[in-house]
Amino acid sequence: MRVGLYNSTASELSSELSSQQVSAQNAAKSGNASQEDRATLTSDSTSVSSLVGKALESPEVRQDKVDNLRQAVESGQYKLEPDKIASSILDNYA
Repeated sequence: MRVGLYNSTASELSSELSSQQVSAQNAAKSGNASQEDRATLTSDSTSVSSLVGKALESPEVRQDKVDNLRQAVESGQYKLEPDKIASSILDNYA
């Protein structure tokens, strides 16, 4: 299963942060900064873009994990604990 992380929300956030940064920089340079309180987010858009890029580069299936699990099941080393499984299911719905 692959989670689609690159959606319009992430790109809109990135664009909005960039435009806010440019506006704040222009106001500071021109000396026309308003007297209002203002918060500016910096470098977050770069972080979001970087994380989205890394997520999109990751493989859809981690084949090494699948192979290890398959081998453990086939060799009988993979043990299920039905009580723990049932308890976890009930905990999620309680």
